[in-house]
Amino acid sequence: MNDDPNIVLPDGTPPSHDSELQTERSKERTQENDRYVPVIVKRMDEVRRHPDDVLEYAIQEGLEQLDRPALSLFLSAVAAGLIVGFSAMAVAVVVTVTADLESPLVSRLLMATVYPLGFVMCVMSGAQLFTEHTATAVYPVLDHKAHFLRLLRLWGIVVVGNLLGTLIGAGLLTAVDDVTGARDGYVEIGQHLVEFQFVPLLISALLAGWLMALGAWLVVSTHPDISQFVSIYIVTFLIGLGGFHHSIAGSAEMFTAYFISDHFTWTQCMRFIGVALIGNLIGGSLFVAVLNYAHIRKTQETTDN
Repeated sequence: MNDDPNIVLPDGTPPSHDSELQTERSKERTQENDRYVPVIVKRMDEVRRHPDDVLEYAIQEGLEQLDRPALSLFLSAVAAGLIVGFSAMAVAVVVTVTADLESPLVSRLLMATVYPLGFVMCVMSGAQLFTEHTATAVYPVLDHKAHFLRLLRLWGIVVVGNLLGTLIGAGLLTAVDDVTGARDGYVEIGQHLVEFQFVPLLISALLAGWLMALGAWLVVSTHPDISQFVSIYIVTFLIGLGGFHHSIAGSAEMFTAYFISDHFTWTQCMRFIGVALIGNLIGGSLFVAVLNYAHIRKTQETTDN
């Protein structure tokens, strides 16, 4: 038997093999499915998954998201926007309480340490976060199993739901600022979001989207245990450490800064969100989805289909 048993889908069935592209690994999966009991053997597997198995699973995950009813997607996206707002709160509190520190490095490390908290809760709870789907939902389209219009539908619903969630969350955070005492932190974060020109902001958002989509890939690649938590934490820690711009978490920060201070305008909010969404989309789709698909599926394609 191959050292890397193939994966099974959430319902216990193996991935489909009707893809137009046949790979060596897909042939191995077919042979393994014929010879072994997948439920017993594969769910006990603790070894590293084969990249082609991970891609098959990512395609199935993407198809499940593309097939979800609009209302289900929207409500899940609203929940994600609300949850990720806790990252904005955590960072604002740290910025406020460390304002008098003489070491900017310590302050940045502390901010990066708490920044992942909202993301971890969001991703582990299964809520629909836009930057996850900039990559995951692209795989079925690349594999000719879904139409591009379905992908646009998914992105549109999730983005609107996420932004509505962050808007509501920002209102709640503003209402409890007497409790959290993080006003100065929100203002400083808001300045970080609006002070950059188009190109630096776009590239920063591209890097954030790249990291978030890579995190989604790592979650699919690992088993449902502490390793998934670590994967999410690492990529979002790097986003916080680098000060990169995440469209959804950033919108929670931007909306709160707008509500809590007169220093910001609605135009500034919309400009930041628009550029960050474009950057996140490019980073997640191009640097993760297309590259992963190309180097796994295309390079392992066999010539005797």
